[in-house]
Amino acid sequence: MRTEEVLAATATGLWRWDNAAGTVWLDAEAARLLELPSEPGLLRESEVRSRFHPVDWNEIYGVVNLAVTEGTLAEARLRVVDERGRVLRTVRSRSRPLPPADGSEADYVLVGTLQEVAEPEPGAAGAQNRITGDWRRSREAFLLDAGRALAEARSTAEVLRVAYSLSMPGFSPEGLAVFGVEGERLTIVGHHGQHAGDEGPFDDMPLETDYPAAEVVRTGRAIYLPSPEDYYHRYPATWPLARRFGRRSWAFLPLIVAGRTMGAWMAGFRHPVSFSPDERSVLTTVARMLAQALARAGIAETERELSQGLQRTMMPSLLPSIPGMTVAARYVPTGGGLQVGGDWYDMIPLPNGRVALVIGDVQGHDVRAAGLMGQLRIALRAYASEGHRPDAVLSRASRFLSGLTDAHEDAEHTGPRFATCLYAEADPATGTLDIARAGHPDPVVMTPDGTAFIRQTAGGLPLGIESDTDYPTTRFTLEPGETIMLCTDGLIETGGHDLATGWVRLRPILERHTSDLEKLADALVEAVHGPGSHYTTGPLVDRREDDVAVLLLRRESPATRLTPPRRTAMTIAQAEPERIAAARQQVREMLHDWADPEQVDSAVLMISEMATNVLVHTDGDALMVAQASGEHGERRLRVEVADGSDELPHKRRPGEMASSGRGLVLMEMLADAWGVDPRGEGKSIWFELYESAEPAELVEPVEPVALVEPPAPEPEADP
Repeated sequence: MRTEEVLAATATGLWRWDNAAGTVWLDAEAARLLELPSEPGLLRESEVRSRFHPVDWNEIYGVVNLAVTEGTLAEARLRVVDERGRVLRTVRSRSRPLPPADGSEADYVLVGTLQEVAEPEPGAAGAQNRITGDWRRSREAFLLDAGRALAEARSTAEVLRVAYSLSMPGFSPEGLAVFGVEGERLTIVGHHGQHAGDEGPFDDMPLETDYPAAEVVRTGRAIYLPSPEDYYHRYPATWPLARRFGRRSWAFLPLIVAGRTMGAWMAGFRHPVSFSPDERSVLTTVARMLAQALARAGIAETERELSQGLQRTMMPSLLPSIPGMTVAARYVPTGGGLQVGGDWYDMIPLPNGRVALVIGDVQGHDVRAAGLMGQLRIALRAYASEGHRPDAVLSRASRFLSGLTDAHEDAEHTGPRFATCLYAEADPATGTLDIARAGHPDPVVMTPDGTAFIRQTAGGLPLGIESDTDYPTTRFTLEPGETIMLCTDGLIETGGHDLATGWVRLRPILERHTSDLEKLADALVEAVHGPGSHYTTGPLVDRREDDVAVLLLRRESPATRLTPPRRTAMTIAQAEPERIAAARQQVREMLHDWADPEQVDSAVLMISEMATNVLVHTDGDALMVAQASGEHGERRLRVEVADGSDELPHKRRPGEMASSGRGLVLMEMLADAWGVDPRGEGKSIWFELYESAEPAELVEPVEPVALVEPPAPEPEADP
């Protein structure tokens, strides 16, 4: 009896589907099953496709692609319909995809059988057709959830936890293991569902071992073992290792990324699994997603390790101790890429016993910015260690960066990089700070009672803009108990804030944490990167996030119950009259909790009068020193404005229509005390306000005079 007769007797036909040519060859029995003329022939694909249910025809593409990938048989149930769409019968196809004669990888030739199968009557017990119905919808929902969960995993351990927690529709593995490859050895990346130490025999296994995972890595093809008997007959050497886990079915699938097999995934089942085409399709899809997730997690972990190592190398360790001072620092890189950037801080012991505090920000958020930052930090340490003053250190650093960026400029970059920097030289014995600033934000000073205000300092251009630039130095004293904060603009502007709104956000943090510098540093970082920062976004919410560096220095105060005074000072140069507004703002911030707001307004007005008189009627600069001392509610404010002129102010009688000349009138009306103190070179004009004093009544004086320099030669000149 011929083979064709045997197949026809069992209602089994043969077919050959050429995907590249778009043709299907059917023998007589296969044509009969498809309700076509019962004779062998070559038909167009469209003619055969019209005999199948549309849903089943679409499904078979996925089954065939899975079989092509795994090199296994393609099995599917297909419903045969008539011209009206009524189901006539159900056939089962079992075919093997073969490469075409031309060797094309995109096409295939499917050779196999078609056999009629009996479907159970409605309501009768029987196997459900898994190609259609609720199982398909459950599978699609599961794959969507699995893809989302694996995409959100950020580490290898998290990926393994997600994979173990996946509940596959109709069948879920009881245990899983992920194998990796190191050279010619098979290793365990991670596992779930086993006890600690169970992975021992499988770790560090040669790839030539007769073990399913090793074969999967060697061949790149999946292996399904539906029963212990299948496992024993195919892999008798390693069956004793797997038998002790008490499982009934196993699936070993390759983990392939970019065409390279990076490992294998083992899914073990306590219950028997037949591994139908639909079940294999789910497992294969999960294996692909798992491979992508593990690759992403590996890259992320490598980047984190690299960035942390780079950060540890570039960020210095703070000095163990500074007599009479406490230091704290934080660095938070931006969220993207390698998490490195151009921000840095440094502490440098100087030859004269002082300590230099440096904070800066190189333009950019990439590896090149981090590299320039490292070179610039080394140069600054070298210049500072040579004993140069702050202005000379920054001038030399600017020349160094200018030459460095010019040498590295190429087509990939639009131009040379620049850097902002603040260099402060501190004397631990006296608390004196000499600050030079290169385009960097001003420091912030916090008094022991919690008052925080921006300390205005002179500054120059950012480093690297010009090769020959001067950087003026500002000197002031950090009183006992006071803290100075140096930070990059990322601390102020992160979260869509600008310099104004960012300062409003940070000031309550600075005023609330006054006892512990470490807690203050953590609170500052939490304010801009913690959960609460998402609800306090600024007006520039689309602004790119920036690195954050912050350096805190506190001069310790002696153990005393007396409230230390608040003190601030500022130089107002002839060429910078706009600094008068900064002086007014600085005094307002210092007196933020003064009992009488009208006295604060009076102090601000008198400061404007005294500083303006110096700039208008002398050739020198004005030095303003303000100090508030005493207990809260009984404090005394003393403000002095000094200049280099030896000529003392005198009284004048301004005319009725005069627009100026009433400085002394304001002093007599608003100040509780005032005066003029001659000095060796110049003079100092001062006034005092007492917090407990009653506001002075505005009484018109009998003989108003002005506090001015005597103009010459006109006696009625403007004060």
